[in-house]
Amino acid sequence: MDARLLNVVDVEATCWDDRVPPGAVNEIIEIGLTVVDLEARERVGRHRILVRPQRSAVSAFCTELTGLTQGEVETGLPFADACALLVAEHGGRERAWASWGDYDRKQFIRQCRDARVAYPFGEGHTNAKAVFADAYGLRKRPGMAQALELAGLPLQGRHHRGEDDAWNIAALILELVRVDRWPGDTQDASA
Repeated sequence: MDARLLNVVDVEATCWDDRVPPGAVNEIIEIGLTVVDLEARERVGRHRILVRPQRSAVSAFCTELTGLTQGEVETGLPFADACALLVAEHGGRERAWASWGDYDRKQFIRQCRDARVAYPFGEGHTNAKAVFADAYGLRKRPGMAQALELAGLPLQGRHHRGEDDAWNIAALILELVRVDRWPGDTQDASA
């Protein structure tokens, strides 16, 4: 496993403000990925993969939250191709990865199982939200925007946009690295 580079992943998925429409499921529509060089202590790559949903559509609520439209995600890759891209071009199985909370990991597991697609990551996942809460002595794990405030960091871009959220989560991880609170062993810390 490449211990120097860390993939920071944030997904956006189809969502609704009320009940899920009949036959629809939450599906990934955007994968934001920021590559962090843990030794150099900097963000070295910023990527966005749009994913075309197969069993649901982008609701007005989802567009309001993420800015993503049905027309935009229709130009995206099929989920299987997005997973293959994570492996082939972003070291999905070779690099450890992190997300804010455990939603992203669980969403990938569920969607890969349902679509019969190979899981695109190795086992080295870290729940950055849990690490942050522990480092700051917080009983309640904060959302990303609140964590940025607590760390004195600016929110860059649009909140609930995968590419921007991954960038901001990477900034929080680098702050944890700076204060020596990021785990050196990035095995599954998703508790």
